[in-house]
Amino acid sequence: MAFASITKSIQATEAPSYAVLLRQSLANAPALLEQAAHVRAAAADAQQSQAWLNPSFDAEFENLSAPKSGGVSQRQDTYTLTQPFEIGGKRAARVEAGERSLDVAEARHRQVRIAFAANLAIAYATAAAMQERQALASEDLARANDDLRAAKAWVKAGKEANLRLAQAQTGVATAQAAEQAAIANTTEALEQLSALVGAKAPYTQVDRTLLTSVFQLAIAESLSNDEAPTVATAAAERDALNALVRVEQKKQIPDIGLGAGLRHFGWADEAAFVVSVSAKIPIFDRNSGGITAARERAIAADTRLETARLEAGAARRAALAQVKVSEGRLNAAVQGESAATEAYRLGRIGYDAGKTSLVELLAIRRALSDAKALTINTRLARIYALAALSQANGRIPFGG
Repeated sequence: MAFASITKSIQATEAPSYAVLLRQSLANAPALLEQAAHVRAAAADAQQSQAWLNPSFDAEFENLSAPKSGGVSQRQDTYTLTQPFEIGGKRAARVEAGERSLDVAEARHRQVRIAFAANLAIAYATAAAMQERQALASEDLARANDDLRAAKAWVKAGKEANLRLAQAQTGVATAQAAEQAAIANTTEALEQLSALVGAKAPYTQVDRTLLTSVFQLAIAESLSNDEAPTVATAAAERDALNALVRVEQKKQIPDIGLGAGLRHFGWADEAAFVVSVSAKIPIFDRNSGGITAARERAIAADTRLETARLEAGAARRAALAQVKVSEGRLNAAVQGESAATEAYRLGRIGYDAGKTSLVELLAIRRALSDAKALTINTRLARIYALAALSQANGRIPFGG
């Protein structure tokens, strides 16, 4: 057990800065590698759609057992090479459908990249916030121990009742439990971040500057884009399905086969050229069901596109509102934390001088912890809002 613990601690690493991790993840994250493979597959399909139809070779042997005429064989051997041709724009429709499918794959890849970057920003900021909360819990525990030592001194001097000592001990126990919970939350956040980026070893800590920097730049960049990736993907899907409608319509047009070959005559040991023309006649199957199905899918895609536009606009407006509100909330939280810090300093001085009761000091300390926690939560909420705004506008958050 001890060896495993030591090995795990050695393998664990500190996460790089958010900018570095974002750059590495956009190139190596498992989710993005999967989507890149889909793009390559779509590109291969698009290339394949440009291929011409293969020719066919026919060999026909006639009169193999026929009686000889005047002692001469009546056998005839015919060899024909037939090349089918797509007329009426069938090949062009197929090529266009392949290209539109590639457009869909590329649009989805871009959408996945932006969504991944937003999730990475949130995961990274969450891990940083959990670290801040863990540090806050440790600070609160240290302050609780200071209060306990002071309470013991006052009780020993006969200036406080034993009840105050029990209250201080309860405060220490509560702070210890809060610290353990904060450590567990930090570990969970770091594990989730490691899994998201496909890290070989779990991270032990992250840089905390993401919570306090780059915000104005992120706002300016996100507001410059008015096209959401979900809309671009829906538009590409609509165009691809419209192209498939044309493919289905072209199936009503027969393929024409032109053949050329040789016919060998057994009785003369001579040959003659053969030319043939073939075509499939769409009498019974005119692909009416396939055309109708393709049109209905295209209609559904139009509806999805309009829905995507409405949802993207609403998401953009909501995210922008959240960003603006988060600015005011953060300013208020920082001011509240500053006031709570000063109140605790004064309360501590008053308690040490015997002018402030332990109950009052504990209440002031609790208010300080709450104020610091509110600041952390507000900074994290602003990251959520900025990431949502960047994603709604088709931007990778925070300068990616």
